[in-house]
Amino acid sequence: MKTFFKEIISYHHQINQKLIIQLAAHEHELTDRTIPLLSHTINAQQIWNARITGKEQLGVHEVHALKNCITLDQENYQEALRILNARDLKEKISYQNSKGIEFTNTIQEIFYHVANHFSHHKGQIISDLRQLGVTPILTDYIYYKRQ
Repeated sequence: MKTFFKEIISYHHQINQKLIIQLAAHEHELTDRTIPLLSHTINAQQIWNARITGKEQLGVHEVHALKNCITLDQENYQEALRILNARDLKEKISYQNSKGIEFTNTIQEIFYHVANHFSHHKGQIISDLRQLGVTPILTDYIYYKRQ
């Protein structure tokens, strides 16, 4: 199962990097929600990684410049790989959500959530690009695997 999550995390990282480059090429045309959505996905992964490792968390709605998103996404990817290499996927993590409510989930459940969260918001970002008349990069997993 760790191999599966390494593959999914790698897929999202590679697509994020390409998507950030495409967004930067159209930065002045983007709607007011696009960069905050991208920032939110990056923040969310960092927050989930930090919940597992006990490190300091970003704000869930912190907005980052696109040039910083490249670096933050790279840091998230490296941290996720460290977690996958060092921790048991069945390990339970207790944490508080953004409203201060306590929950416990396994690392596997957390990584699955992060992957789905990325997919959801990537779809919104792709929709934003299409509304601008920009042909978005291909983000489908199967396309990623064909390359």
